[in-house]
Amino acid sequence: MIKKSAYVISGMVLGLSIGIGSIGFAQTTQEQEVSADTYQMLNLFGNVFERVRSEYVEPVEDQELIETALNGMLTALDPHSSYLTEDDFTSMQVQTRGEFGGLGIEVTMENGLVKVVSPIDDTPAARAGIEANDLIAEIDGEQVMGLSLSDAVDKMRGKVGSKIKLTIIREGTSEPLKVEITRDIIKIKSVRHEVKNDNIGYVRITTFNQQTFSGLKKALKDIQKETGDDLMGYVLDLRNNPGGLLDQAISVSDAFLDKGEIVSTRGRSADDIRRDNATPGDLTNGLPIVVLINGGSASASEIVAGALQDHKRGIVLGTQSFGKGSVQTVITLPGHGAMRLTTARYYTPSGTSIQATGITPDIKVERVAVVGHADVSGRMSEADLRGSLKNDNGDASEKTEEDEKEDTVDVKAGEEDIVDYQLTRAVDLLQGIYLYKSAVK
Repeated sequence: MIKKSAYVISGMVLGLSIGIGSIGFAQTTQEQEVSADTYQMLNLFGNVFERVRSEYVEPVEDQELIETALNGMLTALDPHSSYLTEDDFTSMQVQTRGEFGGLGIEVTMENGLVKVVSPIDDTPAARAGIEANDLIAEIDGEQVMGLSLSDAVDKMRGKVGSKIKLTIIREGTSEPLKVEITRDIIKIKSVRHEVKNDNIGYVRITTFNQQTFSGLKKALKDIQKETGDDLMGYVLDLRNNPGGLLDQAISVSDAFLDKGEIVSTRGRSADDIRRDNATPGDLTNGLPIVVLINGGSASASEIVAGALQDHKRGIVLGTQSFGKGSVQTVITLPGHGAMRLTTARYYTPSGTSIQATGITPDIKVERVAVVGHADVSGRMSEADLRGSLKNDNGDASEKTEEDEKEDTVDVKAGEEDIVDYQLTRAVDLLQGIYLYKSAVK
């Protein structure tokens, strides 16, 4: 018996017996011809299998051949369908629970290379500087071209504490980047929060796993408790969020909406349409929301951004999102792992598919590193002028070692004072909205 599991809408994180039983066929000539063709192709598969197992230059396990064939059949459909071995399936289940081993990147395939959908916050990959849209060309010196996504993910997995070397192709760089990363246990805290400028609630969602909605409720409650009546609004940060569980995306959207459609999913059949609607109750009490997105915002995060944008509930700020508008169903195959199959497309409340296009922000703000530097041009002072009068307390023209240390610390501090420009713009926007509403009351 084949059992269907929950909808998953994220990318991948890292003897033959063909029995055809009593299958009922319609009696039309056309369908009989299709059935005959199918039998012929299955026979062809069996013949190729036997020739490979008997004549290939090296012995190959039957199980390996079958699993490779299954995976080839599925991955040829689209980048997100795949066969999961029992180990792969177990790893996927662990990942959706929020803790797993690896590098901390969500990946897919593009033109034969592994493409980073997004790095996960506070993981080895993020700390090593891996960015959304990076292409992984080599893993420990081995070319990725020719590997399946599953094989590439397997190679990136490994013992905690072991090192891995990746060759990265990044847009805008002339030479490939060599990055060494130490594998670690990835513990995902899917929701983080803090208060900005004493009156802006900041909520960052890094992925949509089983703890996301409960984490969001706690974050909103904590922010409201800390700010009280001074709370002006919220920044919902979905940048570099690769997606995850569909039900969690719906619940998160519902937290900010009182009514209306959140998302619809449409499958192969015209009748195979599912609509999910918001329930009464806005956990933010109608306060303004700015949603941050970028090229690493995919799938479930695009559902949330699209729902809030279409209902005019939030202002979407940042850059174009990833554009993954398909839904995968994980179908368990007892004793043989599972298959991840694309079964539907999803649509925002306005009926728009974002597949391969993404969410267009209301306000486009590129990522800019605003860096503070020491005021080098103003370093000359009276004490630097030749022949300047001495200070009564000592020779002002001579700097002590402590003075020089302080100068060095100041410069370093300035260089490290990197500001998140997109977040700064979001906070400014919320404060502007609050001031405007106060002025027109």
